[in-house]
Amino acid sequence: MTDAASDPGNETPTHGVGPWQGERPTGDQYDPELLRDGDSRNVVDRYRYWRMDAIIADLDTKRHGFHVAIENWQHDMNIGSIVRSANAFLADTVHIIGRRRWNRRGAMVTDRYQHVIHHPDVASFREWCEGEGLPIVAVDNVGDAVPVDVAELPERCVFLFGQEGPGVSDEALAAATSRIEIAQYGSTRSINASAAGAVVMYEWCRRWA
Repeated sequence: MTDAASDPGNETPTHGVGPWQGERPTGDQYDPELLRDGDSRNVVDRYRYWRMDAIIADLDTKRHGFHVAIENWQHDMNIGSIVRSANAFLADTVHIIGRRRWNRRGAMVTDRYQHVIHHPDVASFREWCEGEGLPIVAVDNVGDAVPVDVAELPERCVFLFGQEGPGVSDEALAAATSRIEIAQYGSTRSINASAAGAVVMYEWCRRWA
């Protein structure tokens, strides 16, 4: 197997791997076209040359117990980045609340490997969570929020994030079982929503993964 990035004479993308060298591997998970042409996708080495549906199927056997929900009332550009982090930390599902269309650019195509569910409003999202027995953990630096490093993080839950700027809506805060925040030490009131998402997901994985 050759790495396109290590061959200065190779004009293929600077990430990924080139065509498979030598005897081709067997198995339904492998994509004949990727084996022939190379795999420039941003995937871990384990999934090199695999078909997309095979990757998703394998991820589904080991997804974590947390979900991620994002309010989408203003077409927030952070949503794509949060979806990318959800994929990196192997979230079960991403929930989009509000507008169905969202800016996928920041996801860097990771949404193809991630289950995404749309809820038209907070009420329908809350009903879905209650039906699944999943507590809603709102992430916002509101008055009674507990710092994430000392807060209780259930093994099965949904982390709810709001819009950049206004944060989690009042209706969503009311639907939440608990509220957590990330301790900050500078002058800004809040950190970027996508950065907050990565911190919270990592903390969950540190405890439960």
